[in-house]
This record gives sequence, C-alpha cells and structure tokens, in this order.
Amino acid sequence: MSRPNVLFICADQWRGDCLSVLGHSNVRTPNIDALAADGLLFRNHFSQCTPCGPSRTSLLTGLYLMNHRSGRNGTPLDARHTNIALEARKAGYEPVLFGYTDTCLDPRDRDPNDPALTSYDKGVMPGFSVPLHLPDDMGPWIADLVARGYDLPNGREDAFRPREDFDRLPDRGFRYIPTRFSAEESETAFLANRFLEWLAVQRGKSWFAHLVFYRPHPPLIAPEPYNRLVDPADVVFPARASSLEEEKRQHPMLAYELDRLSEPGRYDEHSPLDPVSADELEIRQMRATYFGLIAEVDHHIGRIVEHLKKTGEYDNTLIIVTSDHAEMLGEHHVWGKEIYFDQAFHVPLVVRDPRSAANCTRGLQTEAFSEAIDLMPTILDWLGRPVPRACNGRSLLPLVYGAQPEDWRTEVYFEHDFRTVVTQQAERALGIGSDECSYAVIRDRRYKYVHFAALPPLLFDLENDPHEMENLADRPEMSVTVLRYAQKMLSWRLRHADRTLTNMALTRDGVFSRA
Repeated sequence: MSRPNVLFICADQWRGDCLSVLGHSNVRTPNIDALAADGLLFRNHFSQCTPCGPSRTSLLTGLYLMNHRSGRNGTPLDARHTNIALEARKAGYEPVLFGYTDTCLDPRDRDPNDPALTSYDKGVMPGFSVPLHLPDDMGPWIADLVARGYDLPNGREDAFRPREDFDRLPDRGFRYIPTRFSAEESETAFLANRFLEWLAVQRGKSWFAHLVFYRPHPPLIAPEPYNRLVDPADVVFPARASSLEEEKRQHPMLAYELDRLSEPGRYDEHSPLDPVSADELEIRQMRATYFGLIAEVDHHIGRIVEHLKKTGEYDNTLIIVTSDHAEMLGEHHVWGKEIYFDQAFHVPLVVRDPRSAANCTRGLQTEAFSEAIDLMPTILDWLGRPVPRACNGRSLLPLVYGAQPEDWRTEVYFEHDFRTVVTQQAERALGIGSDECSYAVIRDRRYKYVHFAALPPLLFDLENDPHEMENLADRPEMSVTVLRYAQKMLSWRLRHADRTLTNMALTRDGVFSRA
C-alpha cells in the first residue's frame, strides 16, 4: 500500500448544528451523515476566531489568534510561523490547495509594488501548491462561465445577481430567486469538478489536498433546485430578543454590530433587504436558502467520496470535514460571524480515519470539546510527524481511537479582533483604540465568559440560558464566578503564549531542548 492520503475539507461559514445527523429539521446532509457513520463526529467543535482570514490562519497553523496575530482580513501573517502545508512537505507530500486560504503575506520582505500586497485574499498559505485558486474574485470560475456564454463584464459581481424575470411565489422571500447559472455551473460544482479531474491522474500516488468550498457563505442565493429545497414555512425562527432595541441593550459590541449590518447589501450582496429588520418571511427564506446551499456542498462532497471508493483510495485516506467559522442566521437579530455568540463559532467536524484502530468509534459522536487548532496536530500525528513546539492544539487521534485522556480540556477558548484599521469605524463607534478592539471567550458546559479589552464583560449561564439572552456579569451575586473565569482565562493565556523556544536552553554542551 502506498503512503496514506489526506483530504482536508473546509466549507466556509457552516454552523455546527447544521447536519441532518444531528436532527436538524431543515438541513439535508446525507453524504456527510454517511461519512460520520463511518467516522467520528465532534459535537462540541469550535472555531478559534473570526472572520475568514484569521480563522483559517488558526486552522492551518494550529495557533491561537493571540499568537499568530493575523486578526483581520488584511492583517499580514508573520512569515516566521510554520503551518500544516510546510510540515506535510517534511513528510514528503506536496500539499495542494483547491480554493483559497485568505492569507495575507508578510509584506516586510516584498517590494511595495508587489500585487500580492493589494488584496487580503491574493495570498496563499506558504507550502501549498495551487492547482486551483479561487479567491474573492473567483477568476477561474468566472472565466468558465464566460466560456459558457454568460455576459459578466463585472465578473463575480454580475455572476451572483439574481435571475431576472423570475416569477417568485407569494409565500417565498427574495432569496428564493435563484442564480442565473445552473447547479451544474455553480462555483461549488466547478471546484468539485476540478478536484475530481486532478484526482483522476493521482492513481497510485500519495497526495495531500486541502479543498475549500466557498459555500454556504453569503450571498444567500442558490441555483435551482437548491433555492426551493426548504420551504420557509418549515424553518424555525431564530432566537432573539423581543425587539431590536432590547437586543442592543445587551452590550455595546452587539449594538455596534447590529448597526453595521443594517445597511442593505452589507451582509448579503445584491439583496435589497436590511437583514436586521427584515420581516418574518424574508428571514425564514434567507435561512432556507442557506440550508439549500449546505445541501449543495454536501452533494459534491458525496461525489468526491464516491470517487475515492471507486478507485480504492477511500480506505487509504484520512478525511476531515469542517468549517472556518459559523453563521448567526438571524439569531439575536445578527447575520454573519463577527459577534461573540456560540452560533458564530460552533462549527462541524467529522474525522474519518481508515485505520482499524478507529473502528471502535465509527458512527459515534463525542461530546469532548475540540478546537480548530487541533486539526494540524491531528494530521501530523496521523502522518507520524512531530508537532511543532509552537502549536497550541492537541491531536484528536486518542479520541478517534476510543481513549478519553484524563487531562483533556474541559472548556474551549476563542477570540475576535474587531478593529477597523483603515476606516476606524469600530473605534469611533465604541470610543476605544484599535488595540482595545478585541475580546476573548472561555466557554465550558455551564458558563461562558467574554472578556473585552476595553468594554464591559459578559457572563452567560448556558445551562439555564442556552440562547445567551441574559448577561449576568454585572450581578453582585455572580462576581465570584466572573472572577474565577477571568482567572482561568489569564491562566490560559499564560500557558499558551508563544512558546516556540521556551523549552530550549543554551548550555556548555550546546543547545538543550525538551519536548
């Protein structure tokens, strides 16, 4: 048997509860469900940060945001950090990327005129070869549509315009209107097709592929038949305060985010709706279309798995399916992912390990807490490679192989840097400096504590308030709890601050290093 393969799939902005195997009433994911039935499903898996660029940086470097510091789409990533692609090369693989990593390259060793410095998404995480790069402009896909006869003078902007002269049913919202292109021509299908073409000539070779789907990321517009897959009347309405004014009173950061999103098109391009104040039908329809986009991605993941089974590669391939961050879907009136609620950070994770050691957990679901930073050490562990000292995550293989380590984490941590360096929008709205625009979260099974650098803290009792409606941080009787969680957060930061060289010492005999 040849060296094993690695298929690392990331679908952008996918909520952790949006799998039909978890009993979701609207989502249809038969292919991921089947993968979970042959692997291990992690029910409590969390992204490390948001938005896209920072979250992918944590995913691919195994570092907390406080260490990699690429906190915004556009914040350069220090070139000194290693990542999963560079480490996999040390194992003899040439990792390939189909999609994007939203990596902002370190500008300090580049000429100011380098085009790579003109956009946050032109860079690719170092170490990847790139058979297909699909950054925000989606140039290769747009070229494919133009070759098919579509008139797209404005590129991607035109591609996602709703179909004209479409007869929308009276009980359907604006986002029922489908795309101009067919499902067979979508960017999701395009990515899957190119990957399958690449796979077709890899027979007998060992490969490592990072496959990144854009969907279900907005715009919330789907090709037929995915636009009509879910009836909005059947969609559960999001949990929220009774009024927008009451919602905003929870925290200044929440009020700022709701104001920021209230501009039509800000969250959902080409939509005439203010998503924050949209009526019930439109909200249900937006959620229904999001669920339809998930079904489309699931379909193409199924095609890929089917190919691997037909070629005999399935039983020699580690398959991981996850997301970079999640999506609020109107919970707390918010859309997108730039807010502290669980719905923005809780993401799916399925690990399908072909080795017999994993047979004991096939079809099971674990409640153990896991984090995005765990995936790099998991893959390296599976490949028999050492995990870099700087890496903050832990291999998930003990859980996949049925063990329950006594020292496994009892909580998760995630962070968000919400500064707006160029426009200073957040800084002016909140009356704080750029370096104060951040928060960190500790979340266990009972409480969730959110610590802001320069804004009031939040505390939620998840056992009695699972939708995070009532902030308890300013209640005198909760002061001991707030202090305890603040201390736990400080201990976390002390344990995980950059530790690249911390277990080294220069001695009379040379460099001493302890693992």
